[in-house]
Amino acid sequence: MEAILTVKDLCKTFSNKNIQQHVLKNLNLQVMRGDFTVVMGNSGSGKSTLLYALSGMDRPTLGSISFGGEEISKYTNDKLALFRRNHCGFVFQQNYLNDTMSILDNIMLNGLLVNKNRKALAQRAKTLLKQVKLSEHVYDKFPSQLSGGEQQRAALVRSVINTPEILFADEPTGALNSQNTEAVLDVLTQLNRQGQSIVMVTHAIHAALRGNRILYLQDGVITSELSLGAYQGQDEGRHRQLYAFLQEMGW
Repeated sequence: MEAILTVKDLCKTFSNKNIQQHVLKNLNLQVMRGDFTVVMGNSGSGKSTLLYALSGMDRPTLGSISFGGEEISKYTNDKLALFRRNHCGFVFQQNYLNDTMSILDNIMLNGLLVNKNRKALAQRAKTLLKQVKLSEHVYDKFPSQLSGGEQQRAALVRSVINTPEILFADEPTGALNSQNTEAVLDVLTQLNRQGQSIVMVTHAIHAALRGNRILYLQDGVITSELSLGAYQGQDEGRHRQLYAFLQEMGW
């Protein structure tokens, strides 16, 4: 398999009043194209910091991050912005939809940054909305008129409208109830089966089960990883395997 992201000796240090906090420490990693990579670890282990560095939303203090063989950690701010726009999708715990715009306009606005063909873009948006089980009745609604799960599914469509090469998700189900959580995880699984590369940070075992590769981060270092294979549905053996792995890591 081809590596879509390669990380070498990654360090991230935050300074505050002459006090330095070393969040990521000489971290090395390859993310393979088509993988659903899940990053787990206790609070403060550096999970979100790693995600922001990988996606170009934050710069490493030391080390390098390469995307498709090109070192993005050396990009200017403007070039990094273009990289994120053209190659990355983002899903967060909060959906960050614009409350003054309809659901369809929220998605179209993101798409128009890359594709100026409004007709083709609108068709793709509607096709994706149907795939995530959001029918025509939501197109003209405002985010506040939808449930939390519907909003997050719409945010997922917005994140992939430009066909990103890699999708970054930071606790995407953290603010949802169990029913909506499963709906969003089903969408992520479906996208991955269609070839979408995903890197997801989560603390939830039921969410992590959707990944085929689990990385455990502790004190800024990847201490171990687990290969689960592709998700094929609810599997007690898969759950036991992940739970045993996390217990061994001191979860």
